[in-house]
Order: sequence, then structure tokens, then C-alpha cells
Amino acid sequence: MFFTLHLKLRLISTKPQNNLIDLEIIEECRKGNMHYFRKLVEITSPFVFSVALRMMGDEPQARDIAQESMITVWKAIYKIRSADSFKTWLYRIVVNKCYDQLRKRKRNPEVRADEKTWVFISDKIYEEPFTEMENRETVQIINLLTEKLSPKQKAVFVLSDLEEMSNEEISSITGMSRTNVKANLHYARKRIGEMIEKHL
Repeated sequence: MFFTLHLKLRLISTKPQNNLIDLEIIEECRKGNMHYFRKLVEITSPFVFSVALRMMGDEPQARDIAQESMITVWKAIYKIRSADSFKTWLYRIVVNKCYDQLRKRKRNPEVRADEKTWVFISDKIYEEPFTEMENRETVQIINLLTEKLSPKQKAVFVLSDLEEMSNEEISSITGMSRTNVKANLHYARKRIGEMIEKHL
């Protein structure tokens, strides 16, 4: 069942291509060229928003984080010297901003899903053929299944199983060792599997 859900969520992945931004765009942005920065925002904002939405589970907050991330990129892009390092750097900005917001939520009351919501999720998992789900439906599922994960566990799960990144890439983005990435991912998958078994 977890494998089926995994496949369905991956269908709507907005994972960026390896050559997300070429060096010319980076160099022009470093010079303060707003025309090229608008181009950079146009190319990168869809997946920045996607990662933020999956991490936060809240559309307004995800939009705020995406906007803040773009501001940070504009202010700090002078640090980037190659196109290869840009993607990891951008992911790191987004994930760190999500971390900050998730930590602030820590003391908030836990939201419990009702039976109707779990029926909805069950229907989506077993829906055939696989069809693209709307953002809100996807976020609802991710939110419920990851509600008991720590911010780091949630980040590792989103980056690995939804954004299809390697443990090495996740390590570079989160600052965790590859061993810790594996451990957090194992726990996240186990906890999500338990949630699915319990409710579905």
C-alpha cells in the first residue's frame, strides 16, 4: 500500500532538471541584472513552491516561503560560482526556511484526521489508473501521513521519496551525514507505514 501511494505521489513530482539554471543566468544575476533574475524566478519558483508546500502543508505559508527564498537568492547569489552548485544551494535555502516555520509550530495543538478524511485518502491510493492529483489533495495526504515526524524526518522523506534525490544530495542540503539521512528516512517510512496500516 505504501508503495502504491509512493508511486502516485511521484507522478506529480516537480523535481528540477540537473541543468536547472545555466551559468549565464547566474553570472548576469550576480551583476544585478533584473531581467535575468526574473527569468531565474520563472524557472525555479514552481519547484521551490512545491517543496515548501509539501513541507508545510499550507498554501499561504508555502507562498511566503517561496517568496522569501527568492529574496534570499537575490541577496546571496553572488556566492554562487557554478551552475552545478545552484540547485543544492536553492534547495538548502527552501528547506531551512521550512525548518524555521515547522519549529515554530511545535507547540501548536495536533490536528487529528477524521474518518471521512482517511476514506478519502484510501480512495486516492486505490484509484486506477494512476491520475494526477491536485496540489491540495496531495498536501492533505502528505500532511496526515507525516504529522508525527520531526522537521528533519519530514524533510528527508519529501526530498527522497517525492523529489527523488539521492542520500548524498540530501546530506548536502540538510547538513546531515549520509548515515543520519538513512536513519531519518528509515524512521519516516516506518512511521508512515504504521499510520497507513492503522487507518487504512
